[in-house]
Amino acid sequence: MENSRLPDPQPLCEIETELSDGRPVCLRSIRPSDETRIREGIKEMSDRSRYFRFFSAFREAPESIVKQLSSVDGHDHIGWGAILLDGENYPAIGAAHAIRSESNPELGELAIALLDEYHGCGLARMLIAAVLVTCRNEGIASLEMQVLGENHAAASLFTELGAQRKAALDSVVHYQLTVAETLSRLGQIKHPVGISEVLAVLGVQSE
Repeated sequence: MENSRLPDPQPLCEIETELSDGRPVCLRSIRPSDETRIREGIKEMSDRSRYFRFFSAFREAPESIVKQLSSVDGHDHIGWGAILLDGENYPAIGAAHAIRSESNPELGELAIALLDEYHGCGLARMLIAAVLVTCRNEGIASLEMQVLGENHAAASLFTELGAQRKAALDSVVHYQLTVAETLSRLGQIKHPVGISEVLAVLGVQSE
């Protein structure tokens, strides 16, 4: 892919694939220069999706959150984003992050967010696959997720991927998955083809 295709001075696209409806997307690791895309992406989320992701009613993300989400180092903070390759602005349409626990280096916390119109297209699984491969390579063996009780779609997704619900004292539902097991499950998914393409580019053989 030619660098001139996207308005970024650095090579931008690491994995070019498509959603289940055929829309072309680029998945790549997040970098500090993505602050504007992150800020605009959060603004474009629906109030409901933003609340599910951040447990907050804000519309414009505080700069502290934008800084945190863009401060990806590829080891303790792993982040992959998706950009739509259709049109002129190449907007950010989703992102997944895993942040290593300070007390347990083999444990991390996973969070994912998509713009509403990209739900149900396989994008969440593609982003999770990319994050999990990086986690495996960087020594993170398990990931925890926190899900609001009314976020049934996220609960269903994590359960499908083999996550186990954990006991918790608060109203938030806690899940935990094993990176290796979930990668195996993702390798068995044949549709959309973007999931297997992500795994293949990152050196994982689909089953």
